[in-house]
Amino acid sequence: MNRKESSYFNLKYGSLLSLYLAQSIPMSFFSTVLPVILRENGFSLTSIGLLQLVKIPWILKFLWAPHVDAHSQNLRDYKKWIIRSEIFYAIIIFSIAFLNLQTHFGLIIIFLVVAFTASATQDIATDAFAYYILLKKERSLGSSVQTAGNFLGALIGSGVLLIIYDYMGWKILILALGIFVLLALIPLKKYQPEKQKISIKEHVQLIDLILFFKQPKIFYRILILLTFYWSIIGILSMLKPWMVDMNYSIQQIGIFSGLYGPLSGFFMALITGRIIKKIGLSKSLKLILILATINTLYFYLIKTYFHTYIFLQIGILLVWGIYSMMTVFIYTFIMDRIRKGKAGTDFTLQIVLAHIGSLIMAVSSGKIAHSLGYGRLFILEFCLAIISLILIPYLYKKTLKYEI
Repeated sequence: MNRKESSYFNLKYGSLLSLYLAQSIPMSFFSTVLPVILRENGFSLTSIGLLQLVKIPWILKFLWAPHVDAHSQNLRDYKKWIIRSEIFYAIIIFSIAFLNLQTHFGLIIIFLVVAFTASATQDIATDAFAYYILLKKERSLGSSVQTAGNFLGALIGSGVLLIIYDYMGWKILILALGIFVLLALIPLKKYQPEKQKISIKEHVQLIDLILFFKQPKIFYRILILLTFYWSIIGILSMLKPWMVDMNYSIQQIGIFSGLYGPLSGFFMALITGRIIKKIGLSKSLKLILILATINTLYFYLIKTYFHTYIFLQIGILLVWGIYSMMTVFIYTFIMDRIRKGKAGTDFTLQIVLAHIGSLIMAVSSGKIAHSLGYGRLFILEFCLAIISLILIPYLYKKTLKYEI
């Protein structure tokens, strides 16, 4: 690879990384740090619970993904969607900076819903853009960049910005967030894809959401998406409450979950893309599922036999790292089932299915831990991991016969 090709290659992945960071840093701040700030300012838990409303656009974004595809006939069109969504996103963030938490809380919630709608739209266009600019052999590395951006954004948004808030205050910090969102567009503006003029002349309608489920043997793929995270998401969901019950301090929990975990996820994301590229999706899938099984057994052993500070630290690095590996896999897996001209629609729909499956397990894990205890939850996760290790590779082989 000569210097020109290397520069082009770096700009491609740099553009994707900056866009995913532009999504994840503000989102992580508003969803994890803002509740802390509100609580410090005397807001009730009921009021803080309203922040969950800001996530609605990301759950429902599949509804307008066909609209984005329908009005994107080439890569330039997707870039326009990204740029316009980012600029609007930044404008709303700037507006929030001038609102007072105490007197304008309801208005801030409305603004955040609008801002996250713009961010979700950017995500639809970015995922489609990534799909079209990445060669098939580059998809695993592209998925690594996407996942790494999410984990790095979580690290900065939930950890670093909380520390900076004490020094900068509300207004300056929010203005800085808006500026960062705009700066994230610079690599994209510089990047000119070789396939910039690719024509995507497909008529996309809302009905295409339904037609996705009518593809041959799509059931196998849907089942993988819905259940893929089940063997690990229960542990992730109950990790903080479990640490609270073990009398760890808020500071310790913050360092573990806000620093060590995302760092582990970030580095494993970078590694996993190369693993998939080298040994393929099928072997990588088995490796990830084996590690997930070991992880569940490890947490059960910590809970039951040898709970110590160092073993818990290792467990946190392990669970976040495996979660990152699974995410890289699922992004790469999703790219194998994209209909012509419907990249935004199909990518978004499949991601939402994976999130729904995770949400089901996360909610269930809370009830299980409350009724049966953490130990039995970890045993259940171990059983689910064994089932996944046997079933999911079988389902994956079935999907290979019907890829398009």
